[in-house]
Amino acid sequence: MMNLLLWQRPVWHSAGSAAVEEEAQEMEDSTYHRPVLAREVVELLAPNPGALVVDGTCGGGGHTEVILQAGADVLALDQDPAAISYATKRLARFGDRVTVRHANFRDAAQVLDGLGLGEIGGAVLDLGVSSHQFENAERGFSLLRNGPLDMRMDPSRELTASDVVNNYSEEELSQLFRKLGEEPAARRIASELVQQRKETPFRETMQLAAAIEKIIWRHGRKHPATQVFQALRMEVNDELGALQEGLGALINRLEAGARIAVVAFHSLEDRIVKNFFRDRSYEFLDRPEWPAPRPNPDYMLRLITSKPVEPGENEQRTNPRSRSAKLRVAERI
Repeated sequence: MMNLLLWQRPVWHSAGSAAVEEEAQEMEDSTYHRPVLAREVVELLAPNPGALVVDGTCGGGGHTEVILQAGADVLALDQDPAAISYATKRLARFGDRVTVRHANFRDAAQVLDGLGLGEIGGAVLDLGVSSHQFENAERGFSLLRNGPLDMRMDPSRELTASDVVNNYSEEELSQLFRKLGEEPAARRIASELVQQRKETPFRETMQLAAAIEKIIWRHGRKHPATQVFQALRMEVNDELGALQEGLGALINRLEAGARIAVVAFHSLEDRIVKNFFRDRSYEFLDRPEWPAPRPNPDYMLRLITSKPVEPGENEQRTNPRSRSAKLRVAERI
């Protein structure tokens, strides 16, 4: 198909090539990321041998590897250059059956065009943050390990979590925590953070986590800053915007009969995927004020999963991260 190679953007704001190589080496020495619902993804994706599947969230290469083992070729994308470096090495044994690119899956169409490729035989997205990203304190995703308040999956992006917390208005923070974090105490947290940042700007993860814990206290095992951290991460990486654009870009390139599989880990993502697939699976639309149903101009999908597929008890026990996962699959008609 294509030669395996690593493409890196020329400027990173906080991680140069040496830092990426160091992080990739750390991944070599540990379990980078266990793919969730890997068997179910491959079975429901059902790629034809030799077909080109786009793995839009390659991460450590887990889903890419099982798809390659099933006989398909893969174009593997990821916005994290450290993940790309690791996956390139891990997947090198598959030779020209896999091509790896540093790119957000929302840009899949541009990558395909750049490679001179048209239709694809499948696509898969494993959304959210990888285990390694959470465990690496320097990335700033974890509220349990101190590090810079960063949260960028792609270090070439300019906006950081620190920028958001220290520069957004109180109303902007309140809406952000409520909409993306589904945080009931969003307004109170936003008000207190705006007051506190006047004295000391927020620069580190545990500094922010401790401040939120003092505002709303801890009830149960869940850290009170969890939903705020989720909201910041999603804002910094424009995760919902990327999902909307990426779904559109990928289904427009699917050949007839090819499928797209998406694994989501929280309700906001899953709702977008559910509605996106549903709205394109109705052949006709009907409204009370219409005399008769009308053809759906967006009709292009057939639902393969009427309800989301969830991990079994064994996978949930051996991989706790999988507990909230929901897999949805649709086919291009």
